[in-house]
Amino acid sequence: MLRDKLKIFNIILASGSPRRQQFFRDLDLDFEIRLKEVEEIYPDDLKAGEITDYLAELKADVFLEDLSDNDILITSDTIVWHENKALGKPKDYDDAFKMLQSLSGKTHEVITSVCIKTKMKKDTFHEVTKVTFNTLSDEAILYYLDNYKPFDKAGSYGIQEWIGLVAIAEINGSYANVVGLPVDKVYQHLLTFV
Repeated sequence: MLRDKLKIFNIILASGSPRRQQFFRDLDLDFEIRLKEVEEIYPDDLKAGEITDYLAELKADVFLEDLSDNDILITSDTIVWHENKALGKPKDYDDAFKMLQSLSGKTHEVITSVCIKTKMKKDTFHEVTKVTFNTLSDEAILYYLDNYKPFDKAGSYGIQEWIGLVAIAEINGSYANVVGLPVDKVYQHLLTFV
């Protein structure tokens, strides 16, 4: 069992996302949350999973001097990759509206990267899930934005919310990844990491 293997380690989840924190609780792992502000800027030439890999590692690097020998740090980053462009968290209401309009009736990719790091080693990986939206009316988009305020979410939506029930026509890949963390991959990588 992973829990037994990790007993001697202190797991640090560097994420303010309540969804990621809940996934770790659901895995029955003891962990602590540590947060540090990181400016999420990446080189222009990066694409898709290269972006999230870079940002997950960037978020891990700021903790490097703080890690003890028995600490395992976990950072992650999620984007929506659509029409050769990264959609992160919206800047404001109008930006969120435009993002959802652009996703309407089309297929996009949700990419989440995870970086598992100790003082001595690092493991970075990502998961890609294809999500197809039904066509959304402007009225439905406005209803969702007004009632669910998804302004802290990549691509301006949370699949576990109302929009996931009415807008998602098809998912190809990990549902948990779209929520914000490819939990099965995290579990497998932790098993081989320690």
